[in-house]
Amino acid sequence: MKFRLQPRSIAFRLIVAVLAVELLSAILVVVLSFGYERHIHFRVFDVMLHGRADSILGAVQDAEDPGDNLMLDQADLHIPSDDIYAVYDQSGHVLGRSPNWQGAGPGAPTHPFGDYSQLDANGHHYRVLRIEGSRTVDPGEHGGKLRQVTILYGSPTGRVWHAIRGAVEFYAAGSLFLLLVTGPLIAWLLHRGLLPLRQLAALASQVSVDAWQFSPPVSARTTPELAPLTHALESALQRLERSFLQQRAFVSDAAHELKTAVAVVKSSLQLLNMKSRSVQEYKAGLERCLADSHRLEALVADMLALARAESSAPRPGPHRSADLAACLRQTVALLETFAALRNVQVHVSNRTANQTEVPVSIPPEECTLLLSNLLLNAIQHSPPASTVEIDLSIDSDQGAPTAVLAIQDHGDGIPGEALPHVFDRFYRGDPSRTRNTGGTGLGLAIAKAIAQKAAGSIDLTSQPDPAEPNQGTTVTVRLPIASSSNAEN
Repeated sequence: MKFRLQPRSIAFRLIVAVLAVELLSAILVVVLSFGYERHIHFRVFDVMLHGRADSILGAVQDAEDPGDNLMLDQADLHIPSDDIYAVYDQSGHVLGRSPNWQGAGPGAPTHPFGDYSQLDANGHHYRVLRIEGSRTVDPGEHGGKLRQVTILYGSPTGRVWHAIRGAVEFYAAGSLFLLLVTGPLIAWLLHRGLLPLRQLAALASQVSVDAWQFSPPVSARTTPELAPLTHALESALQRLERSFLQQRAFVSDAAHELKTAVAVVKSSLQLLNMKSRSVQEYKAGLERCLADSHRLEALVADMLALARAESSAPRPGPHRSADLAACLRQTVALLETFAALRNVQVHVSNRTANQTEVPVSIPPEECTLLLSNLLLNAIQHSPPASTVEIDLSIDSDQGAPTAVLAIQDHGDGIPGEALPHVFDRFYRGDPSRTRNTGGTGLGLAIAKAIAQKAAGSIDLTSQPDPAEPNQGTTVTVRLPIASSSNAEN
């Protein structure tokens, strides 16, 4: 299979990184092999020098002259022609030397290093060994006389370095060969290893606004490195699909609502234009158009409030909080006249009335909108001569303190089949909520969006029982407590 690697791709970077590590490893192997081979070859070379120097020492004999001097018998010496040696007695006199010896006296040659020295002679580089020995002259007379001998023996190091270079070149060639072989192999293995990722990307690229089906390959699910990415893609696409479908439904419902409202205004105007009317009839028709326009304006305002509440963009300016207790008192006072017109009493519990400050992370205007929508909804669904009960408390059982607001009415309640849909946009579970009651079906949706934006929750419970009427509905809002220093009324 042919494949191309882009310079910025992960596979290309991994291949370059692996090859760089292999190259550094190969260089390290060559350096270490050089040190090892040099140590081994020169160790063998030094053993050879010692052996040949000892053979020179063995050739030193008694000269059998009156002075009891020493001599070097070179007849039985078998020394390579390019080696050099020199033998000195304790007085520094030369007992014998090789024909090609060009060294100095019995002192150490140039560049001494322990018993070894370096010497350049005859166009060669020599490693010279110096050893001290002794020979006994006339051993039969009073134990003999001990004579000291100094031997300098050198051999050219060219052959040693040639062997070292050969070994290092072998290691270098082997490392280069492995690098050339493993490079394409690593590229192929990485290409095969990244196949689940490419399959995942190919399937994800097929998702569109008309086709949300996304089924990740099994290889992506079972690969530990890709499993979190696969799960994240699935979750993200599911959330996007729900959001897109909600937006599509919202646009459709909004268009329907706006079309209906505009049609009502248009029909009222057409009715007035069909024939001549009296002043009173024109006035009554215009009042109906004005009322319908007010409802249309309220609908647009609720749609705008819902869009703002559901927006995840950060609010400009410093973060603001509101005092939930103060906002609740203001909202109750604001809707007191509306409740009185419907003959509904709003009762605030004693502990709610005594709450001094309950700061929550909601701007004051959104806090007021949340409370007014919930309380207005409870009043509208309460029968005459009934009571809407409000209770505000602080719950600290779960660790972080939470404000818990409960609003209970005593209406007919909500059927079980309608309960899951009460927070949907434009949902009207009560058929009586016509244009005469003024409901838009967005109040609870706005309240839920505001609560969720503040990291809170909103729940609704209702259990209508024909045997026990007027049990009503309870809305419970939970909001985390914010820092009291940021609270605003």
